[in-house]
Amino acid sequence: MNRQIMNSTVTRKQNGAALIIGLVLLMVLTLLAISSMTSSTTEVAMAQNAQYSQNAFQSAETGIDLAIASSNWSTTTVIVVPTAPILGSVGNFYEYDMQFDEVTPVPSGFSIGAGAGFLSYHFDVTSVGTSNRGATATHQQSFYIIGPGNN
Repeated sequence: MNRQIMNSTVTRKQNGAALIIGLVLLMVLTLLAISSMTSSTTEVAMAQNAQYSQNAFQSAETGIDLAIASSNWSTTTVIVVPTAPILGSVGNFYEYDMQFDEVTPVPSGFSIGAGAGFLSYHFDVTSVGTSNRGATATHQQSFYIIGPGNN
């Protein structure tokens, strides 16, 4: 009989404690879930920004490739290509300008060689690639073309 009285007193003292502990644990789990969702959303945005940055980089490289492949090398005027979309992509653009820099003798080691009536025509290309979310990349490339000289 003494045992029954003792059990009923312990039970009365714990009324509602399980509910409070359960609510506190639910609140902690909810905060952890919200925190992890926010973290993953931020990580997805960071990955997208990195991709847009890579797209801008590749767009600038495409501008340089197209400038060199254009075969439109003028020693008197600057060639300016306004912003144009990259074919087969969405939201990626390039623009470039190409200008003549100087004429020098053909560097040694070429089979054409110096003194054979050829010169090196140096050009500079500056290309700007853009992508979504304002990602931009600016690349510069110098190259030269061996052509006939005025000897």
